[in-house]
Amino acid sequence: MDTTGTLDEALERLHTHGPERLSRLTNHAPMAVESLAVHGQAGSVHRWLDLYADRLEDFPALHAPVNDSNWQAALGDPRRAADWIAYFARLVDEQPWREVLAAWWPRLLPGMYGGAAHPVIRVGHAVRTLLADGEGGENAPRRTELAHGLGYWAARHLPVQPPAPLPGARTAAQALDAVPPVDVRQGGFPDRLARVTRLPVWEGSQAPIEPDEARQKLAELVRAATHRYATHGHGDETMLVHAATAPNAVLRVLPALPRTLWAPSLHAAWTASAAVTSMYAPDAPVPYASPGSITPEEVFERATAHGDEHVIKLTDTALDIGDEQALAAALRAIELSEPLV
Repeated sequence: MDTTGTLDEALERLHTHGPERLSRLTNHAPMAVESLAVHGQAGSVHRWLDLYADRLEDFPALHAPVNDSNWQAALGDPRRAADWIAYFARLVDEQPWREVLAAWWPRLLPGMYGGAAHPVIRVGHAVRTLLADGEGGENAPRRTELAHGLGYWAARHLPVQPPAPLPGARTAAQALDAVPPVDVRQGGFPDRLARVTRLPVWEGSQAPIEPDEARQKLAELVRAATHRYATHGHGDETMLVHAATAPNAVLRVLPALPRTLWAPSLHAAWTASAAVTSMYAPDAPVPYASPGSITPEEVFERATAHGDEHVIKLTDTALDIGDEQALAAALRAIELSEPLV
């Protein structure tokens, strides 16, 4: 993790902007700059932000305060994003951020589909910064970043009806392979999500399950979804990355949560990853090329030079795994995506 203050400067710069643009597209900058800082590319942070600047909008207007007694009425109202962010900013200023997270995680988890799962991904990046360097990561810009992530999630909260269970599979990889595609692969994320009515049961994610096993299974899911991008990223490559990055965000949050929340977090992450797979994965795999002797650091340097925010975030997840197929998935994303510049 960068300790020069570059990340904190970037977060403060970004907190004057809203979580979205055009009322539907997510501001990816906080997640991308955190990934850059983590992987030794802090020197590229402000240059990357300058290139991304035309995708940032001003912070939205306040409507009416969210408080402890009226929050349920405001949940899932994207017009209240600024109200929600202000509410969480007060909470993390007055209480330990872990207590705020533990109280709100189970309330928000059923709606992690909102904003195409970007809010939970932003929270995952924010928690990683807060956990970095022990207590040294717990400064004001990083607590504020958590408030922005939680506020965005609350504003975009989108619960869905549980899909009908299909016959399951023993491993995460086999379960993802068993996910049926939606009938019509057209439209945006909400339209496609409404068509996800059935998903296979992954036996490894079913209750009762102990917390440590839940964490192990969640790591298995992240690995399987990342590996699968190497063979299936030739479809809608931009959106399919979230089948890996969303569960990885949940995995990163687990150490900051009470252990009683680990098993339900696994179940929610599996459902979200499988739903994204159903919405965006192509029907058939293609072979992937071995990354050869390239190092993880060199792969991330290529992602940084490419600049696309989804490429940076998928590569960040791939480096958490670090094996050959994960690096191949990152290289495939670099190959398929349009560069930022």
